[in-house]
Amino acid sequence: MVDKLVLSDEEWRERLTPQEYEVLRRHGTERPHIGCFVGTKTPGTYVCAGCEQPLFRSGDKFESGTGWPSFTQPVSDDALVEIDDRSHGMRRTEVRCARCDGHQGHVFPDGPPPTHKRYCINSVSMKHVPAG
Repeated sequence: MVDKLVLSDEEWRERLTPQEYEVLRRHGTERPHIGCFVGTKTPGTYVCAGCEQPLFRSGDKFESGTGWPSFTQPVSDDALVEIDDRSHGMRRTEVRCARCDGHQGHVFPDGPPPTHKRYCINSVSMKHVPAG
């Protein structure tokens, strides 16, 4: 079980940049191909930009061609929560940070083996912690 981080809207606005706030707290999406982590291959761990909860390992990152960083799996089963998302006339599965409830992106069943999952994540939702 992950310890929850609960802050007021005012505290989130003070803690996050305007772009981080829009994506993490208002469930926005950055435009494809502009995120700083789209083509990166630097070893390390990707953590939530809102609370620094570890979310993904660089070794699970792959090039999906979608324009957003994509991963085959989170660092652990309790790192993310999945939410049924029926916005924008679609049915998708939203993924949020289990600690702070920050919107990360969506997960789709079209990734590579062995998981066949594609966690399509906004770069602005994460920070990279280099290995070592």
